[in-house]
Amino acid sequence: MIARRTQAELEKMRRSGQVLHEVLHRVQALVRPGASTWQLEEAADAAMRELGATSAFRGYHGYPCVLCVSVNEQVIHGIPSRKRLLQPGDIVSLDCGVVVDGYYADHAVTVIVGEAEAVPASRRKLLQVTEEALQAGIAQARAGNHLGDISHAVQSYAEAAGFGIVREFVGHGIGTHLHEDPQVPNFGSAGSGPKLRPGMVLAIEPMFNLGGPGVAVLADGWTAVTTDGEASAHFEHTVAVTDNGPWVLTGA
Repeated sequence: MIARRTQAELEKMRRSGQVLHEVLHRVQALVRPGASTWQLEEAADAAMRELGATSAFRGYHGYPCVLCVSVNEQVIHGIPSRKRLLQPGDIVSLDCGVVVDGYYADHAVTVIVGEAEAVPASRRKLLQVTEEALQAGIAQARAGNHLGDISHAVQSYAEAAGFGIVREFVGHGIGTHLHEDPQVPNFGSAGSGPKLRPGMVLAIEPMFNLGGPGVAVLADGWTAVTTDGEASAHFEHTVAVTDNGPWVLTGA
């Protein structure tokens, strides 16, 4: 069953989303050559405590950290490490979730380490297209549309650019739990799936690969990587369907 939130609940989720936006903003400011991914983890943890949030990720099915830091060919669920130091030209996906007053928010961005010019144009395009695909998906999160309209909009962006669409991991409903119904794939047919109604809240999260769509999970049981070693990008917002259109709860 797909939950629908009252306006009061959406206001609480907006508060959770704002806290998460601030957490990721602070973490992004620390992304630089020589920084360890563990430093980013510590910064996220400290920001959550200061802002009155708890982690949605740490302990979830045994995940050990508050932040996922996925570098280059890592797609999602990269585990922060004191040994992994960021290098100029790396691209880094930061994925974080928080709980505030019992309501969850989920948000991800992918950023370049150091000067953008140090990154091949193909990688810069990967980031641009993946973020634009997220915006295209959000634009379809309107009452009366179908879930497949979101998926189709995201898929169209990837295919037009020739990027691989990750199919093993998808977006999801979110509210009083991190993962709720429905799943939100990054591929699908327009007009298919459940009709979107006011009060539904969805985490929309395109994951595109520079090469093929294949992914594999490393021996740590978490880190998903591309099978061809090409780079991957991930953007995500928590979005409410309202009578007035999409409401990006994790936006600025």
